[in-house]
Amino acid sequence: MTETERDLKKMKKFLERKNIVISFKRYFIDAMGAMAQGLFASLLIGTIINTIGTQTGIEAISQIGGFATSVSGSAMAIAIGYALQAPQLVLFSLLAVGAASNQLGGAGGPLAVLVIAIISAECGKAVSKETKIDIIVTPLVTIVVGVVLSMLIAPYIGSAASAVGKAVMWATEQKPFIMGIIVSVIVGIALTLPISSAAICMVLGLTGLAGGAALAGCCAQMVGFAVMSYRENKMGGLLAQGIGTSMLQMGNIVKNPKIWAAPIITSAITGPIATCLFKLQMNGAAVSSGMGTCGLVGQIGVYNGWINDIANGVKAAITPMDWIGLIMISFILPAVITWLLGLFFRKINWIKENDLKLDL
Repeated sequence: MTETERDLKKMKKFLERKNIVISFKRYFIDAMGAMAQGLFASLLIGTIINTIGTQTGIEAISQIGGFATSVSGSAMAIAIGYALQAPQLVLFSLLAVGAASNQLGGAGGPLAVLVIAIISAECGKAVSKETKIDIIVTPLVTIVVGVVLSMLIAPYIGSAASAVGKAVMWATEQKPFIMGIIVSVIVGIALTLPISSAAICMVLGLTGLAGGAALAGCCAQMVGFAVMSYRENKMGGLLAQGIGTSMLQMGNIVKNPKIWAAPIITSAITGPIATCLFKLQMNGAAVSSGMGTCGLVGQIGVYNGWINDIANGVKAAITPMDWIGLIMISFILPAVITWLLGLFFRKINWIKENDLKLDL
């Protein structure tokens, strides 16, 4: 065995001992999924609370929402650290890292949080419990690495993510039919896969017509699966998928990928309807574009966008057509189209009995 081989073997053992797993699943599925939960527990729930406060005119409620949204960077970083199974001192130190990377990353802050929180968490894990002054060394390394990286690269990461998002939004405005299909299908698929559509939309800052197309795709998956599987899962499945997540069907999709065809086709239909007919725009928080009907966060995001546009003089008032478009894209069209497609696919035996059954 050569010296290089011995060094590699030692490194492999060290990484195993430190539970540092360098893999796509750990960083882009586990970490991004947890990041979405961190977003939900801060920015999204804060947005919902703030909306309630705004509509009721109760300032205290709005303040509660403001406090929740203000810690979104820290919440995302801690969630990522939790997914990476970071020790307590590393986990707690990620508070500062998340705050710094989210703030310095600007519009693309969430992507900066994802990248920098992963690096700083793994560095913290590497030194954890390696010295007799662990209580000093571990948080020191985690915070210094994270904050220094935030100062050096977060603005560039944020600018890159923002540029990609703006390019997608520009393309959607130029070619609303084609891009409506592409954005709706891709983001809808991401919502059902064990990755985070919410984090993707937040990272890219997808708003405007692109955000509306993303919302359409997510609703097609959630409402579509909920309605299509009603005969197997009844009311419990309808609610779990309709206002929870269509990710519950991933196990069944692995067994029979054909069951995914109806929601995907539906998203390809409702996406361009959203962009071309109803001109549905998500001008609220970008993360809401990737939430669909989960807790009605997507619909609340659209409503918040209307309110903001009115306050900024961009929009005169909320029209009946606005409400019709939102309801049709979010609920009625996904339910009707996917149900009809589901009947057809059952008839040609693409979907068999209990293919959509959930263990609820």
